[in-house]
Amino acid sequence: MSLRKPPLRDAHDAEGATFTEFGGWEMPVEFDSITAEHDAVRESAGIFDVSHMGQIEVSGPDAEALTQQLTTNDVTALDAGDSQYSMITDESGAILDDTVVYRLPEDAEATFVFVPNAGHDAETYDRWVDHRDEWGLDAEVTNATEDYAMFAVQGPDAPDLVAEAAEESVSGLSSFEAAFVEFGPADCWTARTGYTGEAGFELMVPVEHARAIWDLFDCQPCGLGARDTLRLEQGFLLSGQDFDAEDNPRNPYEAGVGFTVKLDTEFVGRDALERVAEEGRDEAFVGLKLVDRGVPRHGYDITDDDEDVIGQVTSGTMSPTLDEPIALGYVPVEYADPGTTVRVVIRGQSKKAKIASTPFESEDQ
Repeated sequence: MSLRKPPLRDAHDAEGATFTEFGGWEMPVEFDSITAEHDAVRESAGIFDVSHMGQIEVSGPDAEALTQQLTTNDVTALDAGDSQYSMITDESGAILDDTVVYRLPEDAEATFVFVPNAGHDAETYDRWVDHRDEWGLDAEVTNATEDYAMFAVQGPDAPDLVAEAAEESVSGLSSFEAAFVEFGPADCWTARTGYTGEAGFELMVPVEHARAIWDLFDCQPCGLGARDTLRLEQGFLLSGQDFDAEDNPRNPYEAGVGFTVKLDTEFVGRDALERVAEEGRDEAFVGLKLVDRGVPRHGYDITDDDEDVIGQVTSGTMSPTLDEPIALGYVPVEYADPGTTVRVVIRGQSKKAKIASTPFESEDQ
């Protein structure tokens, strides 16, 4: 099967980007270098093409009821222009995907739009349609992924860049708030959200205006490589890597996102998660810092001091900001306290590491 391509694939190629396969998409992994792009976002600003993220629209009389029953957070608490981070779980409480759900203004064509991760738009669309039909709800579900490009402008200077490019003020948008904002030729759904730990915005752009709006932002273009190192420094989950419904099923409490679970609502997986909330989790998602030399990677074993395997690294890198090797992974709760000594097996060698709080910080801070 051929890879899906973002609307600006050829433009990125002309800018010198190199590409990688991700979630069934051919996406830019870097334009200059991962470190240069990472540093630009931490120090000034960068723009990411994140058009591999899906957009699912839900409208109709039962749009709220349908979305409420298929996500763990409380969508009834959202006013127009609000959004929330949420999980999509199965009957066992395992995370199928994480997402951001937006409630659109009353005059919009849909009630909600939510953003599944790369390659999950078709299966998530099917999940909403299948449950709508099973439950006899009156809602229209649209997979609008191919209709939009999606850009993220992130970094300390990002709010000023977005304000300069917009035809109207965006200063009133707080974290996790969104509105339709005019940029050049198009109204774009513009959200005060991001995946880097820095200030910024994410824009859903009508696909026919993608190039014109991309060109409005005079800052460092960034690929998925820097996006990964930036999110990893913050301890943010990556779908398909830090959890996977088939290969590494995890519930929200294990994954450190129990705050997204509202047990006073009804949703698929609620009863299973109530049991976890009552009985406690067995494992916890933690940060790790290597003490010895080496770089931890996905799939490496985490052991105790007796070299008994207690967990696995799910994400790891050499942190460009800290210049230290860092990782994320799961360990039994008795090993989860920051400062606990563990070991990571790297190419057959056992390396000393310590459990660390996230977002990661320098030891001298």
